[in-house]
Amino acid sequence: MGKFFLLAVLFSPFCLLESQAEDENNAKVSGNANSVVFKENTLLPLLLELASEDNEKKADVVSRLAQTGEPRLEKFFELYRQGSVYNWPDAEGNPRIVVNEETVMDDDFNEFAPLLDPLSGQPFLVAGKQAKPDLLDLVDISPDRKLRKLVNASKFLIRLFSPDYETRISGVKKTGDPPFLEDALPTLKEIAEDSSEDEKVRWTARESIALIGFGKSSSNLEETESRLVFLEELAELNSLRALARLDSFKTDISELAQSGNLSVSDYDGFSGRISKVESSLADHRDSVELSGNLFRGLSYGSVLILIALGLAVTFGLMGVINMAHGELVMIGAYATYEVQRIFGHSADNAEDHYYLVALPVAFLASALVGLLMEQFVVRHLYNRPLESLLATWGVGYILIQVVRLRYGDNIGVNAPTWARGGFEITQDVVLPYARLYLLALSATCVAFLYFIIRKTKMGVLIRATMQNRDMAQSLGVRTRNVDRFTFAIGSGIAGVAGYGWTIVGGVTPDMGSKLFIVDSFLVVVTGGVGELVGVVCSGLGIGVLTKLIEPMEFGDFTIGPVWGKVILLAVIVAFIQFRPAGLFAPKGRLADRK
Repeated sequence: MGKFFLLAVLFSPFCLLESQAEDENNAKVSGNANSVVFKENTLLPLLLELASEDNEKKADVVSRLAQTGEPRLEKFFELYRQGSVYNWPDAEGNPRIVVNEETVMDDDFNEFAPLLDPLSGQPFLVAGKQAKPDLLDLVDISPDRKLRKLVNASKFLIRLFSPDYETRISGVKKTGDPPFLEDALPTLKEIAEDSSEDEKVRWTARESIALIGFGKSSSNLEETESRLVFLEELAELNSLRALARLDSFKTDISELAQSGNLSVSDYDGFSGRISKVESSLADHRDSVELSGNLFRGLSYGSVLILIALGLAVTFGLMGVINMAHGELVMIGAYATYEVQRIFGHSADNAEDHYYLVALPVAFLASALVGLLMEQFVVRHLYNRPLESLLATWGVGYILIQVVRLRYGDNIGVNAPTWARGGFEITQDVVLPYARLYLLALSATCVAFLYFIIRKTKMGVLIRATMQNRDMAQSLGVRTRNVDRFTFAIGSGIAGVAGYGWTIVGGVTPDMGSKLFIVDSFLVVVTGGVGELVGVVCSGLGIGVLTKLIEPMEFGDFTIGPVWGKVILLAVIVAFIQFRPAGLFAPKGRLADRK
């Protein structure tokens, strides 16, 4: 009963996420259908007003259209700016706004215009067929130079009014990047002052306003002072986007000083204020990078824990060094890929529940391969570490080649939609949902294995066999069954590690041996052979240490992943010299056996 309860704990959060996502998708489908009808009824009358000869009225219409936030208008505005939008009056003289991008000629050199719908881009139908009137029947309503500039700006302003959060915030952010969209300033100010707006959107609007002001050119003292005021405002906002533009600003004021437009005292004053801003922004950048590296280290450590759990148990029980353990991780990843294919999940067709099904499938697939490996290879090599190392190494290469023949060198696993994006705990520090899920998955697997070992009858048999195999066998323990079960559990958890890795990293046939096997053995050795607590502590420690070492710089030299591994290995070797048994040394009979 306890096993079923633990499995329920494992799956219930995920089921809730899936159910919630499905409800939200159904609501979105229904809401989108109603929204499309509403927008069609709102947009079409506005489009008809573009047939007016009053340029001020048309400018007002363009602004109102932009404020609808309708994404289809981006392409329409571009066509309108290019002069591809026309008025095709009906028989009663009522306007009809249509699009024509190219014309066709008949044998008599008459020029006809195949018409398209201005919103959908589909053929404009009359009596069930695409309308192709004579080009002379179309009334040119191309914007003049002044209106064309407004139309071009409106292509980007649309995003500021989008009902979709991601589209709106990306639009607000885009306005602050070169080339700056000064026409957006009134709208950005409204967003920044709107208390009902999302706080992150409001902050981004303030940042973009300051970036636009800071991005202006300066040719005298007043303009330079104005830019510096905006820069100091960006420093108060801790804007990392401003940090990359400081060098250009320094060059500008240096040129002004050399040309005599700035006095030496003004130049020195500006330089001091810029240095203060640069120091503030650099401190914020460093803290953000440190936080990001720590979290990436924790998530990487969670993967190492999942992989090392199986190694710790099998080596502690059987004395077998399984060099094919990384390939069991790979089996779990490819099992996840197969489930994705069966469900048809892709970037364009979200079937998020495939990831729920893939979890037990990945576990069972790797457990089955592990059982076969134990039956035909490993059981003959108990307590013979060197022979087991060579034999399982060969098995690993066989698995790699079999998978490579079937799938090639690289495949793509599309993460479920809920794993995209992240949770921003503080400014610029975002915790990706995928890596948060990895942490939760690792914690659940540790709890599951602890429950099996400490709270079940099989767990008692496993611990008895680990401490004294001969004594356990003499008391009637079927150690062969214990061996099979333990190896299957360890292999299955390795498959779960591969399953989890698919949402944060690539999947290749040699991913286990290339990315994880060395680090996972280091986790086992550092934590203490057969010690669950040691695996958790050393896994998180090695993961964090890895991500802290890799970005370190010494002058122009960056350590990087390769030298990071070398340094990490040297640190662990030095640690083992002082604590040969690892962080948590075995106790009792198990310590004597070791």
